[in-house]
Amino acid sequence: MSLVLPSSGRRVPCEQCPLRALPTFRDFSAEELRFVSDFKRGELVAETGATVVSEGTKSAHLYTLLSGWAFRFKTLLDGRRQILNYVLPGDLIGLQGSIEGEIEHSVEALTPLILCVFPRNRLHDLFKGYPGLAFDITWLSAREERMLDEHLLSLGRRTALERAAYLLAFLHSRAERVGLAGDKLLHIPLTQQHVADTLGLSIVHTNKTLRKLASQGLINWLDRSCVILDPDGLRKLAEWEQPKEHKRPLI
Repeated sequence: MSLVLPSSGRRVPCEQCPLRALPTFRDFSAEELRFVSDFKRGELVAETGATVVSEGTKSAHLYTLLSGWAFRFKTLLDGRRQILNYVLPGDLIGLQGSIEGEIEHSVEALTPLILCVFPRNRLHDLFKGYPGLAFDITWLSAREERMLDEHLLSLGRRTALERAAYLLAFLHSRAERVGLAGDKLLHIPLTQQHVADTLGLSIVHTNKTLRKLASQGLINWLDRSCVILDPDGLRKLAEWEQPKEHKRPLI
């Protein structure tokens, strides 16, 4: 995996950010928008498979995903990988390093990415002068904790079939809220290895589990993506009710 570095170029001004047009994100005040526009230092472009942040390193930057899909993961010494969560447009990357110093997970691109780049050393200015934005960052951290609680429940108590159904329903729900599903069938850019590393299953067990979902007409598995055919059926199988979420922050 290659490590990518931020560029100084800016192609998407904050005032014209396409994510801000989506109904899922809250509006900024004029002062907040001016600060975030000044806070942003450029954009990072990463290809599929590139490492955005690396476990055990210190990063001078925070990132907001503008477009694409990525995932957070940790590895054991022998290389075994556990995918912790998935990163979609509007998600903040790298905040953990502001608290502990070192990043304790890695983030890899599932698809080509564009990320907004923010200098970590100006985070204090945000907390000091813009309490609304400071609350937004706290909200994003609490939301991540809530998602990880649900993932832990799934790994500990759901069957393999229920785990897979939950994962795909969860990703469909998140993608839908940021405009990736639209009126068409959603293609989630996963391989079976990604699913196995998320659910803690062998690749053989994962293959059998996904074929069961496909045989029930819930998904269609392609070479490097999954087409969600029946998100309601997936939620019902997993006994998962997607949380109600109103306007959410965007840094």
